Amino acid sequence: MNRREFLLATASAAALPALSFSGRLFAAPANSPRFLFVFLRGGYDCNNFLVPYSSDFYYESRPTIAIAKPDSANPNTTIPLDTNWGMNPVLRDSIYPLWQKKQVAFIPFAGTDDLSRSHFETQDNIERGEPMDQGGNYRSGFMARLSSVLTGVPAISFTNSLPLSFQGASSDIPNISLRGNTKANFDERQSAILAGMYKNTALASAAADGLSLRSTVSMDLQNEMVAASRGAPNASGFAQETQRIATLMRDRYRLGFVDVGGWDTHVNQGNVTGGLANNLRNLGDGLAAYATTLGDEWNNTTVVVVSEFGRTFRENGDRGTDHGHGTVHWVLGGKVNGGRIAGEQVAVNQQNLLQNRDYKVLNNYRDVYSGLLGRVWGLHGNQLQTVFPQAKPRDLQLV
Repeated sequence: MNRREFLLATASAAALPALSFSGRLFAAPANSPRFLFVFLRGGYDCNNFLVPYSSDFYYESRPTIAIAKPDSANPNTTIPLDTNWGMNPVLRDSIYPLWQKKQVAFIPFAGTDDLSRSHFETQDNIERGEPMDQGGNYRSGFMARLSSVLTGVPAISFTNSLPLSFQGASSDIPNISLRGNTKANFDERQSAILAGMYKNTALASAAADGLSLRSTVSMDLQNEMVAASRGAPNASGFAQETQRIATLMRDRYRLGFVDVGGWDTHVNQGNVTGGLANNLRNLGDGLAAYATTLGDEWNNTTVVVVSEFGRTFRENGDRGTDHGHGTVHWVLGGKVNGGRIAGEQVAVNQQNLLQNRDYKVLNNYRDVYSGLLGRVWGLHGNQLQTVFPQAKPRDLQLV
């Protein structure tokens, strides 16, 4: 964080105790649109969120981590949304009620043109919002350009440092994280117990070597997952954070950014239990809390949830998934034209996979969000081209 960003963050932090996340300390235009961009860093597995339960190929590809087809007698099966798609049941009490109210839409086969499958390249490309064939300015983010186009729309990033999305703005953007940092730690206790079992035996040396290798490999993997999150805290405690965000967005700010880490699920991903399910549950609880805390202002709010890419359609040998391409984006809000699966789609089968491994990208995020911003803020022409250069706005009538 540079000196300017630090001072802005400090000033915002100083205001928070006075606000106490209640009451109206700040004045803001009434009934003006609010837009919150939620970035899931690490590449979440959309296939175990929006489940293509009508696809036999899905179940063939995921023998241990697939979510069972809908069964009204079993609460741990897919929640059907239409004849092809269903929702992970861990979201039954949070996101599913919003679906029933038609306040959330999902866009499968969404993403970027970036085929690197690199966390960092793809995150940067999304945050820049520029065409792939341009060198790009890594000090110019699409939300910064959006902020410069809008008039009288205060913006904030709920992060420890100013993300690329908000860099290069024509006016200062404050940033402050409302959660403490989290660190991934490898627990040595089990290794010590196992090593003790072989002490003073012929297998002691082999056991020690094997456990040491396991520790090293696990630590390397943890380091990769932490790096993929770029310092973003995981979804634990997200509901408490979103309540605070909602108060600030209701009373003071209109354009916001927050990121959530921990989505790089290479090993033991699980289905309705495990790391991914826990993250989805916490994410869903947080978004539901955000809607509840906003109250009537939820009707003036649009929330977009994205990740840099999806994951491989088939599970890997470690009962997890690897870096993929196309993913599922979410659009939520009180006036969202929801309760539907939006955008271009194809049948979920082997023939329609990209490079026989991933979802294709049929709904480019720059085009989709150009169309969405046109709806939310009434932007058009050169204004949209400033935010997303060379984009071809697609109006999916999301709001």
